[in-house]
Amino acid sequence: MKEIAIREAQEMVDLWIKKYGVRYFNELTNMAILSEEVGEVARIISRKYGEQSFKESDKKHDLADEMADVLWVLMCLANQTGVDLNEAFQKNLEKKTIRDKDRHKNNEKL
Repeated sequence: MKEIAIREAQEMVDLWIKKYGVRYFNELTNMAILSEEVGEVARIISRKYGEQSFKESDKKHDLADEMADVLWVLMCLANQTGVDLNEAFQKNLEKKTIRDKDRHKNNEKL
């Protein structure tokens, strides 16, 4: 399977929306959808790695697919608000590296 760069993925989402989705849902709707999708990831994680047991209706959910749904909606929001996630991620990684370069190494809890 071909690897896809973040910027390319954002463009693919935009093209899909324009071809099949008619238009983007508004930003507030997409924020609500993002929350729903994160909740579905949390539900799977809490059952697979936490103390909760799976209900029969939970067993059909796929963690990778739910994570991809989160990524999809996040990319929709980025497209709608003019955020280049590729650039934002690089800046965020640089910020974390500067801020935390010694923080975790010196954390006695880790």
